Amino acid sequence: MRTEFLLRRTRMHFPLLDVTDVKIRPIEKGGSDRKFYRIRCSPNQTLILVKYNLERDENRHYVEIAKFLDIHGIRVPKIYFHDGTEGLIWIEDLGEQDVYSYRHDSWLVRRAFYESALDEIIKLHRLPESVCVEMKEHLPAEFNAALYRWEQRYFFNNCLGRFFRISESKRKELAALPSLREIAKRLASLPRVLVHRDFQSQNIIIQNGQAKLIDFQGMRPGLAEYDLASLLFDPYVELSAAERSELTGYYRQKQTENGRRVNGQFDDTLQLCAMQRMMQALGAYGFLGLVRGHEHFLQYIPRAMRSLRGIVGAIEDLKPLASVLADLGSSDLSV
Repeated sequence: MRTEFLLRRTRMHFPLLDVTDVKIRPIEKGGSDRKFYRIRCSPNQTLILVKYNLERDENRHYVEIAKFLDIHGIRVPKIYFHDGTEGLIWIEDLGEQDVYSYRHDSWLVRRAFYESALDEIIKLHRLPESVCVEMKEHLPAEFNAALYRWEQRYFFNNCLGRFFRISESKRKELAALPSLREIAKRLASLPRVLVHRDFQSQNIIIQNGQAKLIDFQGMRPGLAEYDLASLLFDPYVELSAAERSELTGYYRQKQTENGRRVNGQFDDTLQLCAMQRMMQALGAYGFLGLVRGHEHFLQYIPRAMRSLRGIVGAIEDLKPLASVLADLGSSDLSV
């Protein structure tokens, strides 16, 4: 989109802004079909401008979700103006320091940021159902058995198929494993809360030492363990088993303090959600890298595959899949 047009719309909606020496530059991040721009009016005055696809319902609901989260005390960017006709949203600029950008810092530094992020997601997970109902019309389809099965097929088709070139017959055989269908049904039968859906290091901005959430337009009813698994097994960063254990313990402790009972199913559910999340991420990397041409996503396949291999290997009923993943262990390291 031409910057002259963006400037005109910005001047029209923000007549008091000093835009005499305004600078606009695109923000290259992620694989979304949305376009992001940082508008710098002065050294101390910046905005983020989002251009979204009018044909996708998920994008249109971003503003309502942002307002909902803000009302309930969850730290997100403020919405300054929404031009629904042009598909433009001007939002608060939280800066460029996400959790991912601290990936090389010591665990002492990073742990505080991760705990701050967990504090925010727990606020979302503990919202009562009566509050969540009001958002139903603005949310994508909830996590149900069909969506979990879609994530599995997304992995088989776009990662095992497109990237590793596993034959269609073998992929169909694996996708038809009764245990995978049972996992989808089991997860779908558990009580749902509102989840972020893409709770990972690049969607958590650190501002003044506090975590703030972005890219929440996929929020929907699902399992809290799915969000936790998304953070713990984030392919963009390397967390050790000990670090994952610390964060899991922190999450459980905070939920208990908030009066939420974390029962014996928690660990099993977390493991299954981690499997689902890794399948979804690997499917996305294959699709974005090989279909959409965003080849930089392919570099994250090895780490995600190592995580998935470990998770699936510990699930007794998925030995056929574990065997295939083990055979791919050497080839996925060459990316």
